[in-house]
Amino acid sequence: MNFELNEDQSALAQSLSRLLADRYAFEKRRTLAASGAAHDEKTWAGLAELGLTALPVPEAHGGFGGGARDLLPVMQAFGRSLSMEPYLASTVLAGTALRLGADEATQARLLPGLASGERVLAWAHDEPAGRHAPLWVTTRAERRDGRWVLDGTKSNVLAAGAAGQFVVSARIAGAPADADGCALFLVDAGSAGVALREFRLVDETTAGELTLNAAVAEPLADPHDGAQARRAIEGATAAGIAAVCADMTGAAEAAFELAMEYLRTRKQFGRLIGENQALRHRAAEMLVALEMARSMAMAAAVAADDPQGEDSLLDLHRAKLSVGRNARLVAHGAIQLHGGIGMTEEYAVGHCLRRIHVLDQLFGDADAHAARLAAALN
Repeated sequence: MNFELNEDQSALAQSLSRLLADRYAFEKRRTLAASGAAHDEKTWAGLAELGLTALPVPEAHGGFGGGARDLLPVMQAFGRSLSMEPYLASTVLAGTALRLGADEATQARLLPGLASGERVLAWAHDEPAGRHAPLWVTTRAERRDGRWVLDGTKSNVLAAGAAGQFVVSARIAGAPADADGCALFLVDAGSAGVALREFRLVDETTAGELTLNAAVAEPLADPHDGAQARRAIEGATAAGIAAVCADMTGAAEAAFELAMEYLRTRKQFGRLIGENQALRHRAAEMLVALEMARSMAMAAAVAADDPQGEDSLLDLHRAKLSVGRNARLVAHGAIQLHGGIGMTEEYAVGHCLRRIHVLDQLFGDADAHAARLAAALN
């Protein structure tokens, strides 16, 4: 498998890096977070202008039909800049759920706006009692007075405050963890019965708890086609795992670069601290971990693009487990090489660890994926 970027991918990655370097310089990012804004509207418009919001959307609906491998350098760039844009929530997660779980008419109505960046969606699937179970759904969908209504609570809905609509998983039959009996619905953020409690995660990105109380919802396809809904949920989860593996790798790259720059420039007792052999050995260990994270992020992208592959699901578990652990090792090492300054709010390296911590918890943490690997291999 050739993992080198082609000419178009390289040009796009370079353009994105320039945009994010300008809009998400560390002090600008701190100012944005302190302002209370969910994200930067000008940056979002810039992403749309570059065609990034259209990248994974099918060509029939105004996109470029890209997959997880096309998104790999994009998500790495978001991680390096610690971007707060709702790209994962809207373009990757909700977009994948729409592409796999909506009928043709619904796709034709919603995906062009997603591709242009004018429509921002959020993926509302996780629930408080789920504990990383990928198909745990207790939110109920019922037909009342000729329309579908939803009752339940969705937790940790990424970029919830920026979204105009939510793509929501709900159960029409079965027990909470059953593989079948789920359907996907579209819910307007301003509808009656929809309550959102917004909050910031430790990396300053936004999320929310979505409470639905007889909220009117539109089914994306036949609600009784549980197989299609399950494929969409599993596809969105796979795309999300691949995306956060790339994002974590980008954050680890940023932490590593900050640490290497510090070793090259910081002097102590008249000598560069980078001349200390113990610190150089630590840097070498960090580089090995970073290369492992990069390799496993690539493996996750390949697996997400080939959901029917014999080992695709196992590869996703392996990747999420490995990238999480190795990215943490790099970020912890970077903070320790900086010493006291690495622990301060005003320095970027600690924020890289915060980003990795948040992403490591999404779609199952390292322990959850280790348990799934053990169960699958026994």
